[in-house]
Amino acid sequence: MNDGPQWFAPKRYGYGAGLPISWRGWAVTLAFIAAVAAIAFLFGDRPIVLIALVVPLSLLLILITARTTRGGWRWRWGAED
Repeated sequence: MNDGPQWFAPKRYGYGAGLPISWRGWAVTLAFIAAVAAIAFLFGDRPIVLIALVVPLSLLLILITARTTRGGWRWRWGAED
């Protein structure tokens, strides 16, 4: 289904990605956390700017995880794939 890189494991139940399974997935996750923390530190007193920066960053993380999840994103009922 997904022939691209496999950086994240699929969730066992539900829709979406689980934890990272490669160093690239961990790097993306930690970079996201560091970027959000830096943005919150720098722009914590300006909530509109903070939201304007964090929302696109979050959408980028969602796009990356959706494209790099083993087996792609689909609804799962707990069965092993």
